[in-house]
Amino acid sequence: MTERFAVAIPAFEAVASIATVVRRAQAMGVPVVVVDDGSGDGTGDAARACGVPVLSNPVNLGKGRALKSAFDHLFANGYDAVVTIDADGQHPPEEMPKLLAPWREGADLVLGTRAHLYGAMGCVRAASNGTSSWLISHVAGAQLPDCQTGYRLYTRRLIETLGFPEPRFEAESAVLVRAVRKGFRVVGVPVRLDEADGRSTSHYRPIVDSLRIAGAVARARFEAPS
Repeated sequence: MTERFAVAIPAFEAVASIATVVRRAQAMGVPVVVVDDGSGDGTGDAARACGVPVLSNPVNLGKGRALKSAFDHLFANGYDAVVTIDADGQHPPEEMPKLLAPWREGADLVLGTRAHLYGAMGCVRAASNGTSSWLISHVAGAQLPDCQTGYRLYTRRLIETLGFPEPRFEAESAVLVRAVRKGFRVVGVPVRLDEADGRSTSHYRPIVDSLRIAGAVARARFEAPS
């Protein structure tokens, strides 16, 4: 039986870029679902105009909640894996086959990594990504590449086993720790980005979200012994 996958695009205040991202993903011949996470700028309408399903949150609940909505919807509809792509245009959908290959070889979580692009990022962004990856790897007990990347592939088995409980950016870090501690296979593959730095389009709040990530990673480490 052929394994099925789809693309999930969590979106918040992304009206300027969402249609382009959706159309490029559609051009890859894959089903696409957008989660409009309480945007007030017409993001949801712009996505619907592309002819894709849009799941809408009435208020901004955070990236973790948006991704969970997409997972619940897509896995309930029989998909075996979900590729997550950010709505700001950083992640080229054309790079998707690089994530699919490890999944088809047995990986449970595939990370589209950017370490080879750190030289093209601003100093703050590169240092933040490198430091967070080192810390999360240390907590998880395994060397993990680019723990902050949002360009990923998640399997149904992984999400159904681990859940996706955290509401905001910390969800992506916490699931990595749980995955390693529970013995899932995590693989990183280098990908191209359309914009290496991405600070101008990110909703990440360096202090608040970094603290959230630290707390979530610590909790995940102690709740999920290997």
